[in-house]
Amino acid sequence: MSDTPKDKNSTGLGTFYAHLEDGQLVMEPYCSCGNQLDENYNCDSCGKHSQCTDILCEDQATLKLVEKYIRSSPKFRNFNALLGKKKSAKD
Repeated sequence: MSDTPKDKNSTGLGTFYAHLEDGQLVMEPYCSCGNQLDENYNCDSCGKHSQCTDILCEDQATLKLVEKYIRSSPKFRNFNALLGKKKSAKD
């Protein structure tokens, strides 16, 4: 545990964790420290406000769908898609 006080004004790089549920894309925002972010992209654990630009995809099917969105949707244009597992808060 760190003795550093939580700085609510600091900004970090977070990641969306993407997976498919019943054929639908689900993206959950996570802080770089491994904790899930709230609806405003703030971390209750470390106090950072995250800018999520990477989308970590659970499997190849999810990656293909996210890459399709990145190519075809202006809303996804500034994101990067990666294949991998989400980081747990313990890592």
